[in-house]
Amino acid sequence: MWSQYKKIVLIAVAVLFLVVLFFIKIVPGFKNNTIYQRENSGGGLSYADSTIEDLVIMDSDRDGIPDWEEGLWGTDPKNKQTNPGTPDGVTIASIKAEQRTVAADTTNPDSEKLTETDKFSRELFTTVAALNQNGNMDQQTVDALGASLAEKIQNSGPRKIYSLSEIKTTNNDTLPAFTSYKNTLTAIIESYKMDYTVLDVLEKFSKDENNPDASALSDLDPIIEKVNKMIGDMAKMTVPQSLSTLHLNVLNSLQRLVENTKDIQLYDVDAIVFYSAVSQYYPNINALELNVGILEKAMNQKVGN
Repeated sequence: MWSQYKKIVLIAVAVLFLVVLFFIKIVPGFKNNTIYQRENSGGGLSYADSTIEDLVIMDSDRDGIPDWEEGLWGTDPKNKQTNPGTPDGVTIASIKAEQRTVAADTTNPDSEKLTETDKFSRELFTTVAALNQNGNMDQQTVDALGASLAEKIQNSGPRKIYSLSEIKTTNNDTLPAFTSYKNTLTAIIESYKMDYTVLDVLEKFSKDENNPDASALSDLDPIIEKVNKMIGDMAKMTVPQSLSTLHLNVLNSLQRLVENTKDIQLYDVDAIVFYSAVSQYYPNINALELNVGILEKAMNQKVGN
């Protein structure tokens, strides 16, 4: 079953990577062998010793129009007036008007509410345009761009992490305390059982691979609601101090899973987040099962089972 969802992720990578190949085909220039890489600090993209920000804001003729953008509109990035007597800004504005295109405001991204897909697409677009403009696109760079895309899809951090200070603990180390904890936890889990799983919903969603049924993702709402309630109850219950770390690990695994499930619902809104969530769901389930198993073993040892 998981192979179907893995296939969805691979298709996503392939489709998005075609965007890169498209720009490479329309703008020639494979000259430099330096590998494009992700900047270690801040998570930004970089090429050789220049960050993507450097390439994007580069303006050789200082006319307020980035070099990469001038290349797209056919103006000379080293000449403020490619057409004598007409500033490049006027030329570009005229071309945009003729084509009835609306220019995206890349100078002030904070003024826009961008999805992760919007941000990545913009970064990818400006990266490829800038590298081609400077004649620095080669096969190694293409491969590294693909790896960057895969990394973007596969990695995303948790938005909420519970700490020990957020759960109720007790120094009571007696058998009745552990028995009470086990009974309470078991009751919580039993009260929020579901008749179907996230994978069942994804199977319904992807039944027709060519036409995914986005409406099926609304079936995730009851799962999200129940897991949220489970998290709330587990955060409020009293936990013996010796089990607190293990309890916390399960709590954070559930939180990660509910965030993951919410992100899966963003298929029509934010493709990057959706594909990232699908690719991470199986590892998150494994992590939850592992943490539950460890807690259960420790809990049973305490009550003598």
